[in-house]
Amino acid sequence: MSSSTPLTRLAERLQRPFHRDGRPTRLHPGSLWTEAGSTAGLALAPAWRAARALWLRYVWPVLSVVSLLGWFVLAASILLWTVGQAFGWQEAKAAAIAAFVLFVLAVGFILGRSSYGVVLDLARTRVAVGDSAVGSIAVSNTSARPLLAADLELPVGAATAVFHLPRMKPGQVHEDLFTIPTARRAVIVVGPVRSVRADPLHLLRRQVLWTEPEDLFVHPKTTALAGSAAGFIRDLEGMPTTDLSSADVSFHALRDYVPGDDRRHIHWKTTARTNKLMVRQFEETRRAHLAVSLSINTDEYASEEEFELAISAAASIGRQAIREQRDLDVLTQKGPLRCETGRNMLDDMTRIVGAPQRKTAVDLARSLADTVPNASVVFLIVGSNVTATQLRSASAAVPLGVRTLAVRLQSGAAPARAAIGDLTVLTLGDLSDLAIVLKKAAA
Repeated sequence: MSSSTPLTRLAERLQRPFHRDGRPTRLHPGSLWTEAGSTAGLALAPAWRAARALWLRYVWPVLSVVSLLGWFVLAASILLWTVGQAFGWQEAKAAAIAAFVLFVLAVGFILGRSSYGVVLDLARTRVAVGDSAVGSIAVSNTSARPLLAADLELPVGAATAVFHLPRMKPGQVHEDLFTIPTARRAVIVVGPVRSVRADPLHLLRRQVLWTEPEDLFVHPKTTALAGSAAGFIRDLEGMPTTDLSSADVSFHALRDYVPGDDRRHIHWKTTARTNKLMVRQFEETRRAHLAVSLSINTDEYASEEEFELAISAAASIGRQAIREQRDLDVLTQKGPLRCETGRNMLDDMTRIVGAPQRKTAVDLARSLADTVPNASVVFLIVGSNVTATQLRSASAAVPLGVRTLAVRLQSGAAPARAAIGDLTVLTLGDLSDLAIVLKKAAA
């Protein structure tokens, strides 16, 4: 049996001027070049992968040690030597030799192997804005010989913290504590911890990673909704509907027995009095299902502070609903958030990034009506730049019979309640006033 490769099959095709049925072939030169290129690419793919693996394993680790200043010094030494040779300038040669000697001496500072046992421990991986985030780094000397003083670096978001290690005996443990600022909502990547060896001029810099990076979630600030505010959400449970059922918890009336009815629902006292089988008829109740429409269109907010206030208000309402085991959906222009647990919801709230959007709060309300058709109460969380006309349009997108409230954020404003048709508009200027405005809505 003869085996053929992609290249041989292409060559055979180029040599065939006719099809099997005798018709002449029409091979466009461009298609031939395309096929040849793809075939050559398939043939060279294993070699390319092998070369890339060798580069990443052996070459790149060596080249990455040289800093930008190091490359400049190395290039300067080569250039000065070339100029000195060409024009006979001994000064240029001397400068080239001095630069090269500095580069060679720098190699001695990064040689050697360190044997550390490093443990990065974050006391809590989830905190709220303003809470303290504390962590520790425990470093032990796992080698059989003393280790010289060194530096450890810990990237914390865009910043880098430096920890100075003293001279450590075998088995000695050194621990450092650190605090991470939590002034604003963010997902902060902490780590990996790395040890750094460098020469005094920082021509060469060698680093070794000792831990994996960890995510620190700085959740939005929330407020507890107690008293009347929590009662407002709780009272939404069991809202009656006009649908009748033969099995529910809310008694409505009696009716004649129909074959197939559950005999457990027969009202025997009425049956004995009327001498006719009568069964209980129930009124369906609707379990409270909260839907929160959180606009992340920054054009609708007057400031970043107002936008963060909107996220905190939505998180507070959602947290209370989850705490009371209510059904909850939270939707933004980027899609729905996870609401299975309070942690999932707050994690997704932390990841929200506001930006100018083509979709407005009105478009989001329309999407919410399609996404959560069984909602019983809808909260529209919007900024102060949203007009009354837009709020009216957003309310019109919500199905009839659904209680709709708009929470309009305006920094520094006094808590207030207004009405636009059937829509209740609550003005919120500070997160601590959220319970007050919800109490006004319940009144």
